[in-house]
Amino acid sequence: MGFLQVLLFLHLFQKLSAQSPSPPTNVTSSSLDSILQDYSFRAFVNPRTGILYDAASPSNFTGIKLAAMRLRSGSFRKYGVHSLKEFSIPTGVTVKPYVTRLVLVYQNLANYSQFYYPLPGYDYVAPVLGLLAYDAKNLSAVNLPEMELTALNGPIRISFADLERIPQGSGAKCVSFDSRGKATFKDSVQNTCETVKQGHFSVVVKSVASAPSPKRSEDSAKTWIIVGSVVGGLILLGLLVCLVMKCRSYKKEEEIREMERAGETGEALRMTQVGETRAPTATTTRTQPMLETEYAA
Repeated sequence: MGFLQVLLFLHLFQKLSAQSPSPPTNVTSSSLDSILQDYSFRAFVNPRTGILYDAASPSNFTGIKLAAMRLRSGSFRKYGVHSLKEFSIPTGVTVKPYVTRLVLVYQNLANYSQFYYPLPGYDYVAPVLGLLAYDAKNLSAVNLPEMELTALNGPIRISFADLERIPQGSGAKCVSFDSRGKATFKDSVQNTCETVKQGHFSVVVKSVASAPSPKRSEDSAKTWIIVGSVVGGLILLGLLVCLVMKCRSYKKEEEIREMERAGETGEALRMTQVGETRAPTATTTRTQPMLETEYAA
């Protein structure tokens, strides 16, 4: 039983690893194209013109699919390429700068799509596919610059074979990325996208997490109303308590001041004229002295 659990754990670990690749952090989308160009050209051992050759992907990019086809520029413009994996290239495609032979490189970035071409607010329902052109003069060359393809007689069509189930009510959008990674969106027609240039392409839908439901918005508004009412009530209560305390303090200070005034003033004494001087006299009469003979009586 323990052995079966270990096998199940290893299977789940491998599955999660395949779903969540960890590519090198120092590799950008443009440098990735250069790496994949090198590996695609390695498929040309004894190449024949017009034949599509599958190529091995780098060991640290497991899952990426590569293919390459060498063509004569004149034949490519005259006949196009009916089927290059998911791509269908019509006649009348020009190549700049002009070369005698060129190589078309096909890329399927699989689980690396989101990593190298992130789109906040969108979910991929198809892998990012790349169609890039290079000079075929030297099949051992690396870091070759990309050539510019322009379709004049009709668009290049991309039919996505690995399209995931699109959520109901979500309008699928075609997205294309130029050499600088800038994204452009267009409506998808029956799971097919169109382009007149080379680049990277996929199908996306609006992310569910980026579009909150009306109920969630209403609940959020109610929560803020309740929080605002509670905070406002607490502030009002605090002000009321401060006012009461201030009134009590003021009343107590008044009582103290009144007592101090009473203590300082005391009882007023009457003034009597003694000669030319006025002097205070008591209001009560002192006890009259008595003679000793009077006690005897």
